[in-house]
Amino acid sequence: MAVVYYSPASPYSAKVRLAAAWCNIPVEAKLVDTGAEPAELLAANPLGKIPVFITDDGKSIYDSRAITQYLNRISGGALYPRNADKRLESEMLEALADGICDCLLAHVYERRMRPEEKIHQPWLDKQWSKATRALDMLAANPPKLTKKANGGQIALRAALGYLALRFDGQWEKGRSKLTRWAKRFDERFPELAELLPRA
Repeated sequence: MAVVYYSPASPYSAKVRLAAAWCNIPVEAKLVDTGAEPAELLAANPLGKIPVFITDDGKSIYDSRAITQYLNRISGGALYPRNADKRLESEMLEALADGICDCLLAHVYERRMRPEEKIHQPWLDKQWSKATRALDMLAANPPKLTKKANGGQIALRAALGYLALRFDGQWEKGRSKLTRWAKRFDERFPELAELLPRA
């Protein structure tokens, strides 16, 4: 069975586990502490980052977007629409959702890794403004929920799950269409909700 090295709070890990579940690809989820840099993680990905997908034959695939593209191929196209325009739309939504997570994680790590007197508020503000611009764009025009989930929708749900985990009460105001979208996603795909980011 394939293995995914993951952290329960990581939105990228959540995205990959959601995608694998949607594609009906069984994976063993292996919890790793990236801060401890365990040898098995570094052997699988020299960057020491998660998620890492280890195939049945022991090949390492890393970066969540490389993994979702791989899952799409081995599932016979379960993650991305076959129509070129719709596929690009899904891939762009995934890129936007991942970009939001990049900004949020930069924000979290700035606070977590630096002593309080060295936290650089302009950096935090810049990252937050990038994330909120993207959220405003999505709130103004939420992606259509289709009968089948796709890679972009899954990435967005993982990003909103991370926001709910780390920034609860700080992002929802004025974005009710987006919070409703997340609720409708969970109602339509209840089997995926348990894989969202958790503390």
